[in-house]
This record gives sequence, C-alpha cells and structure tokens, in this order.
Amino acid sequence: MEIMDAIRGRRAVRDYTDKKVSKAAIIELIDAAVMAPTALDEEPWAFVMVQGRQKLQDYSDRAKAHFLKTFSPGRDPHSVRRDLLADPKFNIFYNAGTLVVIYCRPSLQWAPIDCALAAENLMLAAYAMGLGTCPIGFAQSWLDDAEVKRELRVPGDLTAILPIIVGYPTKAPPKISRHKPEITFCS
Repeated sequence: MEIMDAIRGRRAVRDYTDKKVSKAAIIELIDAAVMAPTALDEEPWAFVMVQGRQKLQDYSDRAKAHFLKTFSPGRDPHSVRRDLLADPKFNIFYNAGTLVVIYCRPSLQWAPIDCALAAENLMLAAYAMGLGTCPIGFAQSWLDDAEVKRELRVPGDLTAILPIIVGYPTKAPPKISRHKPEITFCS
C-alpha cells in the first residue's frame, strides 16, 4: 500500500468482527510503531497488549466508572459525554477484542510526542494490514491508575499515553473531508 493511500484511508473504526487479531500481527504493529522518530534516540515507549472481548468489556465498565468519578462536571470538557459514559450498554472499546496501550518511560520532555508518533505508525500499519484502529482517550486516566498498572504489570513510573483498540472492521468507515489547513509561508 502506498503511504499516502494509508494516510488518506485510515479512519477510526468503531465496529469490529469477532475475528481475533493474532499475536504475530500485534508484534508486527509494534515493530512498525518503534520505527517512529524519537528525540535523541530515547525510545521512551513501552507497550501492553490486552486481548479478549469479555476482558475489554470489564475494562470498559471500570474505566467508565473511573472517568465519571474523577472528572468533575465544572471542569470536565467531556461533560456532554457523561450520559453516554453512564450508559451500561456503551463499551468504550467498541466491542473490539484487542487493546494496545502505549506507555511512556520517564524521559525527555518530548517523550509523549515520540509515543504519539509511534501510535500513528501503529495505526497506519494496521490499516495497511486490513485492520481497524481507534484511539480511546476515555481509558487513558484509568490505565494510568497505580492499581491498574500493577494489575497489568506496568512499572509505576510509566505513564499511559494512548490506548488503541485493534481489530477487523465490520465495514470500512466512510471517507471524510478535512477543512482547508491554515498555512503561512515565511521566506
């Protein structure tokens, strides 16, 4: 697949089939992720893979409860989503069977950006392999909780940067248009 085709075609997928993503495919995605550029070759990332729809349903319930408990309505930019998160039928992982969490080691100030670059590599590689992905911001703070990190065997000094679900899409998401970017040329 041409890189521009992947960039233009990759979209957030929010509906997955039951087909399980193989461990080999996940390793291939992580291999693509770590090819991302990194400030001063720090490579600050660490990855956790969780599989199983039932396990992710449980994690969804726990993450939603955590989000609703820890974010106050007055300061919560997602307060309009509170009803959705309070709905027991809503799964923040959209019934996907695989979750990859990118954690960041304590490092230079640019480490979170390096991890975001790794995330984009992972998502583009997944698209090229016929897989769908979707970053799940609602789970980030829960996956950074000390108790959850212990459960996942993640060292306490790592920070959750981006949870990404991975799976086989039930259908291709529709193409979308983007606003014309603001560009300033300076000579």
